Amino acid sequence: MAAVRTVSVIVPCRNERDHIEAFCADALAQQLPEYWQLQLIVADGGSDDGTRERLQALSRTEPRLTLVDNPQRIVSAGLNRALAVAAGAVIVRMDVHTRYAADYVAQCLHALERSGADNVGGPWRAEGRDGWPGAIAAAFQSRWVAGGARSRSLVYEGEVDTVYLGCWPRATFDRFGGFDEALVRNQDDEHTLRIVLGGGRIWQSPAIRSVYRPRDSLGALWRQWLQYGYWKPFVMKKHGQAAAWRHRVPGLFVAAVALAALLALAGAGAAPLLALLGAYALVLAGLSLAVASTSSWSLLWRLPLVVAAQQIGYGVGTLAGVWDAWRHGHGRERFARLTR
Repeated sequence: MAAVRTVSVIVPCRNERDHIEAFCADALAQQLPEYWQLQLIVADGGSDDGTRERLQALSRTEPRLTLVDNPQRIVSAGLNRALAVAAGAVIVRMDVHTRYAADYVAQCLHALERSGADNVGGPWRAEGRDGWPGAIAAAFQSRWVAGGARSRSLVYEGEVDTVYLGCWPRATFDRFGGFDEALVRNQDDEHTLRIVLGGGRIWQSPAIRSVYRPRDSLGALWRQWLQYGYWKPFVMKKHGQAAAWRHRVPGLFVAAVALAALLALAGAGAAPLLALLGAYALVLAGLSLAVASTSSWSLLWRLPLVVAAQQIGYGVGTLAGVWDAWRHGHGRERFARLTR
């Protein structure tokens, strides 16, 4: 009889009272291949809304659930705290705000075996019902807004630069290390970049299915993409890598608008500023029409605001991150506060 192997699911969380019990139930209900058992490790970042108490109560009756402390209250540290106690030969990362197919973990295991990669995962798929979540999800999923990122393709299978969440053989962490706790955001991109630069392989499989629940307001979307943009230069500086053009363009546009505005205030005329803003308005209109045509026309009036919040937020964050990464070498406290 074959020996039973363990797959460890690691999850960072903080103040998830309304979602944590449903998430744990879904994770523990995963249908695993024969001779595999599941260990669920939740790293709690000092929750003060009742999340921790609910996890403690559940862990008393569910031996597969382990609760660990994450005093630093950021995702990268939580992942490392969970890794430190994980017993699995394979590690799977999950997120509380994502729903998973019943065979999600099983498909991760199959993809690892089939590809021989150092990290596997599925596409990043977002769904929102209507209103702002619906518009945010539709824009997020659009290949036009995403700039052709393969991680948003629901049908692509093959090697990629990064995947959503991730699943690793334990040997990957032994070889490449854990997550960089200097990063509040982009710690997953940095880890996959470290793998690729070290000669490893990342694999995406559409059979690994999950659905991400996006932010539900423009303000939350702005803060999310502001942080994504802010922490990207820290990743690039660490590895001496130039960002892809889809990551550079938002920052370059924001810089151009700021320069044109300063020139206008200095008396050089407002024509360059008006030209930039007019061109961007046309871009927003075109992107919004493209997204609405493949989702729902009822979302059309919200889409320009959603796309602008995402792109301008990322651009402003990038400029602030470039300044801090090269001038100070570390991130600012205001960009270390995670809000959903």
